[in-house]
Amino acid sequence: MRRKIIIGNWKMNMTKEETRSFLTSIKLKINTKKRDVVFAVPYTDLDTAVNILQDTDILVASQNMDYHQCGAFTGEISAEMLKEIGVRYAIIGHSERREYYNETDETVNKKTKFALENGIIPVVCVGEKLEEREQNVHLDKIRTQVKKAIADIEIRNIQDVIIAYEPIWAIGTGKTASKQEAEEICSFIRYVIAEVYGMSVSENIRIIYGGSVNTENANEILSMENIDGALVGGASLKPTFCEIINE
Repeated sequence: MRRKIIIGNWKMNMTKEETRSFLTSIKLKINTKKRDVVFAVPYTDLDTAVNILQDTDILVASQNMDYHQCGAFTGEISAEMLKEIGVRYAIIGHSERREYYNETDETVNKKTKFALENGIIPVVCVGEKLEEREQNVHLDKIRTQVKKAIADIEIRNIQDVIIAYEPIWAIGTGKTASKQEAEEICSFIRYVIAEVYGMSVSENIRIIYGGSVNTENANEILSMENIDGALVGGASLKPTFCEIINE
């Protein structure tokens, strides 16, 4: 039985003091008995978030990480730096990183492998643009993204990877894929993983949905067979986020 996971992606929001106030007020309202809960916060908030949540089962993610151990990579952060302060997850290949900061399928693969090698759980994002869906090439796009992301990952490590399906046309737009559309793609992703590692392996990998998830649609999305959780953007910045987690 795959355990569901809810990840709140704050993007470039919340100062250190706002982080302290928000997490202190919400952490005791969150029930982690049935679901894993992770907050993906800005770099400057990571240490604060880990300290505030250390007496809970709620974990912390970075919104990105580099695939080098150390060196002359201005502005980047390494897996070792994240682990040192207690960060357990990293979002990799979010569409905003791909669009604005030139992330590629190749760098996503390098980061995914490096995360696994260094004890960080990668949350790998894939998804299509609206025009790709309208042109009926979205499945080809997602197959390519998934296969390139997991290329050369050993079978003993693949089950630690979380795949997040985020249709680009639904991120921050208020539009959400219907539960049937989300289920169709998450099921397809599971099939693609099975092509590489076999069905028994793919059935244990967590595949989650993201794209304007909120308190009104989360429950029906999470009820689908192949959707193992949600990557939540704007709604994770509100106190009502705990309602999505505790459904």
